[in-house]
Amino acid sequence: MPRRVLIMGAAGRDFHNFNVAYRGSASHEVVAFTATQIPFIEGRVYPSLLAGPRYPDGIAIHPERELVRLVRDLAVDEVVFSYSDISHEYVMHKASQVMAAGASFVLLGPCDTMLAAQVPVIAVCAVRTGSGKSQTARRVAQAVRAAGQTPVVVRHPMPYGDLAAQRVQRFATYEDLQAADVTVEEREEYEPHLAERTVVYAGVDYQAILEQAQAECDVLIWDGGNNDYPFYRPDLWITVADPLRAGHESTYYPGELNLRAADVIIINKVDSATAQQLAQLDAAITELNPTATVLRARSTVSIEDPGLIAGRRVLVIEDGPTLTHGGMKYGAGVVAARRCGAAEIVDPRQLATGTIRDVYRNYDIGPVLPAIGYSGQQLHELEQMINAADADVVVIATPINLARLVSISKPALRVRYDLAEAEGSPTVGDVLKPILSLGTSRTHRGTASPGGT
Repeated sequence: MPRRVLIMGAAGRDFHNFNVAYRGSASHEVVAFTATQIPFIEGRVYPSLLAGPRYPDGIAIHPERELVRLVRDLAVDEVVFSYSDISHEYVMHKASQVMAAGASFVLLGPCDTMLAAQVPVIAVCAVRTGSGKSQTARRVAQAVRAAGQTPVVVRHPMPYGDLAAQRVQRFATYEDLQAADVTVEEREEYEPHLAERTVVYAGVDYQAILEQAQAECDVLIWDGGNNDYPFYRPDLWITVADPLRAGHESTYYPGELNLRAADVIIINKVDSATAQQLAQLDAAITELNPTATVLRARSTVSIEDPGLIAGRRVLVIEDGPTLTHGGMKYGAGVVAARRCGAAEIVDPRQLATGTIRDVYRNYDIGPVLPAIGYSGQQLHELEQMINAADADVVVIATPINLARLVSISKPALRVRYDLAEAEGSPTVGDVLKPILSLGTSRTHRGTASPGGT
């Protein structure tokens, strides 16, 4: 009899693991998904069009809070943990719940889940959400283009809409984003690449995405999500480490995997970290991955008109995932506002209603507003909070032009942040040279092809 499998996820890694390891496996039957982290995912169905002929009714997606009941009621043999940016302690609490209910607890690794490309792959991953992956991926794309080659970015999945329609998504213009009705989180990841005329792929079926993406590029850049590890087998594995959260590189899953497996480790935010934090991170790298090339970088912050901030009361809107499952109380917006002499950072938390109030309840967020917009209702709530805040100026530190999505009644300034190599450090261009010189005869890492593909 096939082993009955439940996949724990958050609408990303879980679907990929199913597609490559279980969809074509006669030895397994996936009886359910569970979902967490992202709103409005649970209660849906992974459609039969994506699940394949063995699942004519699709596969139900349940809330993770029902995990123990589902294991028992569905006679589950094994539970596959398939999401990211989770403390090691939390993962093992879930393992204990699953095993106490009678099932096995499984983590799939690179051999079972990475797909092989026909072009060089540079993967950009991190130890935690908010470490600086996006700015690093943009810097990598710039270096590839400077070498006379064409990059294409494949982004970690964020399939929050119609899953069948999102099987393969290609974005080359802002109009493509509008046509796909993407969420704020998706825009935050896609728009900065489009601004530099880099084509972005995303979706649900990453084998089909790979076949299309590699046909129009010289180099494929894997732009990871959270602190997940790559879906594609990298020729160069870059991991971004955050000294402001020194210690997390060895206490979060799968961020520690990324640090241990990296060819290149970028210590970002060296201009914001203390000497003690940098020394702690250096010691961890020496212990966990002493052969990696280490690159030091600043996360440079710029703002449109800093003179409007000095002496003013400022409402700061920060990148949502960095504040939620990234665990940061504030981000680049607060840094920029303080550097520009803001008189006060206005606390919007008492203004929160509806689903955004739930976000504050579920996460330990500081006196800032997370850019949350997974639905029209959330965008409306966000707009109401912005306009109700007793602030002189709004500082928007998301990578997108939020004013395209909501109406803001106050002066609004955008903050931008980019990766800049520190003086005396190797550059991104330096570490990419061996990869950019590769031809079709390059040798991939010695891992097996994933099963079920």
